[in-house]
Parts: sequence; structure tokens; C-alpha cells
Amino acid sequence: MTRTDFHPDLRFAPYLPSSLVGPRRLRLMRWLTGLQKPDPRTNSVITVAGPEVPVRVFRPATGDRRPALLWLHGGGLVLNLTTEDDPLCRTIADRLKIVVVSVDYRLAPEHPYPAPLEDCYTGLRWLAELPYVTADRIAIGGGSAGGGLAAALALLTRERGELTPPVLQLLVYPMLDDRSSARTDINRRRLRIWSQASNRFGWQCYLGASAVDATIPSLAVPARHEDLTDLPPAWIGVGTNDLFHDEDVTYAHRLREAGVACTLELVPGAYHAFDRFEAETPVAREFFEAQIAILDRALNG
Repeated sequence: MTRTDFHPDLRFAPYLPSSLVGPRRLRLMRWLTGLQKPDPRTNSVITVAGPEVPVRVFRPATGDRRPALLWLHGGGLVLNLTTEDDPLCRTIADRLKIVVVSVDYRLAPEHPYPAPLEDCYTGLRWLAELPYVTADRIAIGGGSAGGGLAAALALLTRERGELTPPVLQLLVYPMLDDRSSARTDINRRRLRIWSQASNRFGWQCYLGASAVDATIPSLAVPARHEDLTDLPPAWIGVGTNDLFHDEDVTYAHRLREAGVACTLELVPGAYHAFDRFEAETPVAREFFEAQIAILDRALNG
């Protein structure tokens, strides 16, 4: 795989592994991610939204009632990357003068579906009840597995009808479809960080005993849900060298067909989580600014 197969800004791409997570590496990866300590400069408040649902709260320096973003971290449904996302959440809170709450949801395989999704719902309900949050100006979002959970949360919130619908789904290269693991037409040489094997492992851990086509709940896998009507507007961003590219593009088209406004941001030659591994590159900064712009319009417009 040569440099020319990737976006020219992404110089590390040819040297990165195709996968970081799998059954043999899970314990090691959890140990490594557990070494990362919260950065005190992010000035987050760690509290709980409910039993077994820790959350991190990032408030702007000034202001009373504010719009908010519920953020769900990535990690393939098996890793806790909450701490890694602290600087991102602080930046969004300060740039947009909004409240950002990051949910430390339970992980598979110890806690398969629906536990992680229910934790996200608990976080959203708790966020909407905060006295300094404007309950009808809340966006939900996340990266990778967190983006998939955000999409599932939008569906769950619509079905329960207990909360004011979010104003936006911010889905950053979301993990939406377990069936991508079994495709034979994907060029695996272009994949970085998250492979089909990793994807199969993550989904099997999350789906647990229901990991059979006939028994998979549609709320567990957003791409399997047949009814996408009456959902919040969405922004979906993904690179063309990401395993999730095709499933994300398909989901965006299905949202539009269902009457849901959806902005699709495609990054040529970008691999999975490129904006984290090469954050200072122009293409990564442009990708982030697109997210800031859509959040600003949805929450502050």
C-alpha cells in the first residue's frame, strides 16, 4: 500500500496497522487505554447520571442556560476511550459556548446490548434535566462505536417518546452495520485501525447471545432498522478508506429517502479515525471544523 492510496496529508497511513483490537489484544488494549489519566486542563466535572453511568461534564466559562451535546466515545464497543475524548469535549464546549456531557457507558462483552445503549439513554435523560441546559436544544453525537450508539439512541428516543427529540445526530464515521464484517468485496489493504476481523469481534461482543441474523434486535444495529422516519437531522462524516464508508453512505441515503435531512461529508483517502491519529493535518482540521459548523447551526443558529 503506497502513500498515493491515501490522502496526501495523511503521511502515517502506510505505516499504521489494519487493526488494533481483537480477542487476543483486548486485555492489552484495555490496560493501555487505562493508563491515560484525565487532563486537569479540560476542567471536567465527573459525576453520575444514574447507577453505573458515570459522566463527564464540560461547561463553558460563562453563561447560564445553554444548548448541549451528549457525546459518546468510540472504542469498538469494547474499549473505554472517555478520557481520550476529554480534550475534544472541552474544545467543543469552549468553541460553541455549550454544555458537553460525555457518557462512560458500560462495555461489551461483559455488558452486551442493551446495557450500553440504555446507559446512553440515561445520560440523555439526565442531561435534559440539568437546570443549566436548554432541553429542546440538545444534540447527540459520537465517533465510531459512539456514532453507532448515537444513531441507535436517536431511534430509541423516537420510539419511547419520553424526551424532546435531539436537534442533531453528529455521526463521526459511525459503526452502523455488523454485516460489513462478512463482505468479500472490500479491499482490506486500504483499511487502517479497524479491520473486518475487529468489526466482527466488536459486534459479537455487543450482540452477545443475539448475534444471529434472525434474532438481532433492530435497535442494536441501526443499519438493520427498517423505519428511519421522523429522526433528527444528521451529519455523517467518513473517509473513503474506512471500513464503515459504504454502510455510512447507505445510511445517509436511507435517511434522506425517509425524509430526514442528512449532510454527508466524505474525505477522499482517509482511513478510520484519521482525525485522531493525524489530528494536526489540514484534512483533519477541516473535518473537525465541518463538525463545529453543523453543531453551531443546530444549537446556536
